[in-house]
Amino acid sequence: MAPRPKSPRERAARALCLRAGNPEDTRFEGRPMWMSYLDEVDAVLEAALTAEEWAQIKALGPE
Repeated sequence: MAPRPKSPRERAARALCLRAGNPEDTRFEGRPMWMSYLDEVDAVLEAALTAEEWAQIKALGPE
């Protein structure tokens, strides 16, 4: 079975996690470390995209 495609939010959060020198999939507060970067990713994407584009991206997940 092929791995599921990662959403733009997940890809961005993983990139920030790696940029900060943290391993993406290490558990942090019960979730993968990359998920702790979703707030920052969401703030940037919401500011950069139109409301419609942001709604479409947010609907893709990962949460």
